[in-house]
Parts: sequence; C-alpha cells; structure tokens
Amino acid sequence: MVISLRLPAGGYDITVERGCLQKAGALFNLNRRVLVVTDSGVPAAYAETVAAQCQTPVVVCIPQGEESKTVAWWEHLCRKMLENGFDRTDCVVAVGGGVVGDLSGFAAAAYMRGIDFYNIPTTVLSQVDSSIGGKVAVDLGSIKNIVGAFHQPKGVLVDPDVLDTLPARQIANGLAEAVKMALTFDADLFALFETVNPLDHIEEIIIRSLQCKKAVVEEDEREGGVRRVLNFGHTVGHAIESTTGLSTFYHGECVALGMLPMCSDAVRARLLPVLKKLNLPTDYAGNAAALMQAAAHDKKYSGNTVTVVTVSTVGSYALEKWTPAQLTARMEAYYG
Repeated sequence: MVISLRLPAGGYDITVERGCLQKAGALFNLNRRVLVVTDSGVPAAYAETVAAQCQTPVVVCIPQGEESKTVAWWEHLCRKMLENGFDRTDCVVAVGGGVVGDLSGFAAAAYMRGIDFYNIPTTVLSQVDSSIGGKVAVDLGSIKNIVGAFHQPKGVLVDPDVLDTLPARQIANGLAEAVKMALTFDADLFALFETVNPLDHIEEIIIRSLQCKKAVVEEDEREGGVRRVLNFGHTVGHAIESTTGLSTFYHGECVALGMLPMCSDAVRARLLPVLKKLNLPTDYAGNAAALMQAAAHDKKYSGNTVTVVTVSTVGSYALEKWTPAQLTARMEAYYG
C-alpha cells in the first residue's frame, strides 16, 4: 500500500509492504553517495541490504539507545559525509528506530543546509509515528529533542517483516504511540485495541496510525495548530523520561504513563485495560515537583503556560493552556 503525504513544497510516498526493504533501490534514488545510518540493535543485514542497492554507500552504525541522540553523534555523521566528499546531490538513509531517524534526519537537514533524506523505520514506534512528519532532532543533556529542525523525508519504506526480530517489550513500546493516535483521532482503532489481539492486526494498526498522522501533518506541517495534538501524553511522558532515564522506561512506556493523567475518568477506565493488555506500565511513583521541573523545559511552554492535550471522549481531543500549578495538581492527583 502507498500512502501519499502531500505538502505545499511537494510531499512523499510512504510504502507499507512486506519485503519492501528489498525494493529500496527502486523506490528511492540511491544512484549517488548515500550515508546509511543504523544502530547496534538493528540486525546488520537490514543496512547491508540497503547498502547493496546504493551506488556509493557509506555505512555508519551508532550505539543503540537514546544516549546516542546527541550533538556529538550528529557531528560524527556530518564529519563522515564531509570526509567522503558528500555534496548537495547526495543523501542520507536511516535504517532503524526513532533515534536513528531523528539523528540522521537532523544531519541531513544541516549538512550543506539540507540534503535528501529517506527513512526506513525498523521498530513499531517509528513505523506508526516518528518516521513521517519531518521532525528531526537531538537531545541536549537530559532535555529531549531540544535542538532540531523540520526536514521532511523524500520517501519512507515501512516493511512489517522487520518487526519479526523485535522483542515483545519493544513492540508494546511502539504500540503506545498507536494508542495515542487512536485516542485522539480514531475511535474505531481504539475499539480494535480493546477487542482483538493487536499483534494479529499489526499491519492495519500501522496503516491507520500513519493515515491519522498524515492528515495532521498535511494540515499543520510545522506544529502551529492541530499537530500539537500528536503530543498527547508527551508533556508528562517526556518529563518522566528526563527524570528517570531510559534504563527504567522506554519512550512509549513514558507516553503511556503520560496519557493517563490527561484523560477523563471515563476514558481512563477504558485506557487502563488496554495498556495492561499490551504490558505497558500504568503506575509511576515519581515526584510531581521533579516532573514539573523537567516539564518546564518542554517546547510547548510559552510564558507562564503550557499547551496540553486532554481527551474527554475517545476519538476526540482538546488543546488547553495550563499553568504550572494546574499541571502539577493533575500529576499529583494521578501519581500521588
């Protein structure tokens, strides 16, 4: 299936097809110098398959994990391109999860003021969400995604076959983002999570999640309005991530925890069984004051308020401006 994302400056196709990793050379323009970026947690065969379809590949493997999403590794990628004579006609291909996509996309955005970027997501989280939309970034210290850019890919390949090598926890981690999409935009998709085994419907979940995000990005490419809804669960989730570190929770697990305080009681009553079904966390013994301190660095803060997303009815949302006191009170009420 091909999902076409259209933007004023062009757009790109998102190919969702089992085995499409083998077609990268036919679907992307790889007849040039190509920086293929992957990480140590991704089977090496995936990047090798892509590199074999490139005219002049340069493969870089970064260490697995959020700890690699730094200015230092971004500089390493830029230096690799410089050392290998990359110019404005060359490109970068990410073969990995959200960290690889964010890091390599930001390198592509900055090198020579922007070169072509392609994304081949290999995790559920990146396949349902982060691989499209053009938000690329690195972390600075413990603050996530604080240095970055908008740089849309030229094309995206989503091959569900690559998910076969993922551990169960990583699959659940990614499905948290699909649950986020369902709660805010697609009540029928949320009902699917409630009534069936999501693992038996993974392709449908990927496609429907991508269709939700595509519609949002087409309406609001640079997060001036409705795209902020995609941050549902992330204001609190990023704060949990910053204060606990990824040795405790994965990103999607933090988003799962971050959604719970931002729901109505009726929605939370439906959400909790879904999160438990997916083996996602539902309890957090954190300190609300520490979370608020971390949340104060959130990019959604403006003046004395932060824009938060709340869900009172499944399939809908509200954007609200809260004071720090309001957000702290909501976190204290849920986390204790």
